[in-house]
Amino acid sequence: MSISSSEQSIYDQEYYTYHLELLAAFSAQIQQLPPFNTESPLEDDQEFIAALTELHGQPKGAGFLEQGQALICRVVGAYPHLMPLLYRDLLWFFGGDCLHFMPDEEITIFQQLDEQREEAKQQQVPFNYREARAKLMGMH
Repeated sequence: MSISSSEQSIYDQEYYTYHLELLAAFSAQIQQLPPFNTESPLEDDQEFIAALTELHGQPKGAGFLEQGQALICRVVGAYPHLMPLLYRDLLWFFGGDCLHFMPDEEITIFQQLDEQREEAKQQQVPFNYREARAKLMGMH
């Protein structure tokens, strides 16, 4: 079965959708925790949450990846207690400076996953990002 050029965007769309869902889930989780759930959060904290919410609400806009990278790096520097909640996939997705917070073994797994996705796109065969990710990470 061959996939037409118009359907090839499915590969990228599934990839972006998956990561936007992770970003939204992360945002929702951290809003329930300090310093964001206090009665009077600091202005910096309010601005951070607003920027994070705006980011997952307006994907692929101008500067999307750069802004995401800056926000994710800000989690590492300003909110290290939230790192256990940060999906590792987001570090890879936004790339750049975020990659400094990933071990080489983890980077290798995400590289393999990207290669599999690209190979499926080139061969025009169906590819399920979530399933491929689960297999590579030994989840099934």
